[in-house]
Amino acid sequence: RECSNLTSITIPDSVTSIGESAFRECSNLTSITIPDSVTSIGSVAFLGCSGLTSITIPNSVISMGYSVFSGCSKLTSITIPDSLTSIDRVFSGCTGLTSITIPNSVTSIGSGAFENCSGLTSVTIPNSVTNIGSSAFENCSGLTSITIPNSVTSIGKWSFYGCSGLTSITIPDGVKNIGEFSFAHCSGLTSISIPDGVTSIDYNAFSGCSGLTSVTIPNSVTNIGSSAFENCSELTSVTIGNGVTSICSSAFRKCSKLTSITIPNGITSIGDRAFSGCILTSVIIPDSVSNIGEYAFYNCSGPIYCIATEKPSGWDKNWNSSNCPVVWGYKGNADQ
Repeated sequence: RECSNLTSITIPDSVTSIGESAFRECSNLTSITIPDSVTSIGSVAFLGCSGLTSITIPNSVISMGYSVFSGCSKLTSITIPDSLTSIDRVFSGCTGLTSITIPNSVTSIGSGAFENCSGLTSVTIPNSVTNIGSSAFENCSGLTSITIPNSVTSIGKWSFYGCSGLTSITIPDGVKNIGEFSFAHCSGLTSISIPDGVTSIDYNAFSGCSGLTSVTIPNSVTNIGSSAFENCSELTSVTIGNGVTSICSSAFRKCSKLTSITIPNGITSIGDRAFSGCILTSVIIPDSVSNIGEYAFYNCSGPIYCIATEKPSGWDKNWNSSNCPVVWGYKGNADQ
């Protein structure tokens, strides 16, 4: 493609569509005027136009393909038209983009929409949005705050992965599932609000959130996925809701400041290494627990208070040391 010397272009009014790869890798292109006659912009149309600094998409545009502006690293300003209903991987890798306003017409922020926009510090999501797709804001490390409106019912996997500048997040009441790696490695996150409607926290959902100090898991949650809170090294307080029936493998592994935990009655299974490396000093295990995975309480200093009088399945594979005291048939008296 011979466009290396192209610095600006005005598209004539007779054009109704900008095709796929139309200006792809035109790295010296700094400005472009799109007329109101254009209704669609094809996939990767401006991909790699690293010299482009700003662009206005007219309201006539009703559809844009994937990665239309991906890799436009100098793009600092963009106007999204009211005519669009979804944004899919359109601005991934636009590292110069600092803020974005999403119009009320948009109902879905699709997969990878703003992935790797590391300069993005502010995003306004309107109440029209119901879905935030997978990797939508992945590695937006400059993002310090974001409000997810109550209209959102779905937060996809990897959606906010690596957003290390985020300090707090409130998940809307309509969300039922927190997807895998959704908030993983949000190292600046100190607080999280999980609503009563959430039923499942998938694996690695909050892993590597090293600034998180406390978490309350509501009664609506039935499953805490594998490595859900692994490596949350500042976590000192965890409240597990009464609806949880299983704690999967490595769920709280390497939460090195977690010293005590109460496991509610109703939990039947504690997975491999669930609390490994937590150095727990006090644990109460209800008699509802029928299976404990290997090294679930590795490095625990105890004591372990077991309401059951018989060992759950897998118990003998739990300990790396015989020094951890265990009280069987515990009835609420630590001296028995």
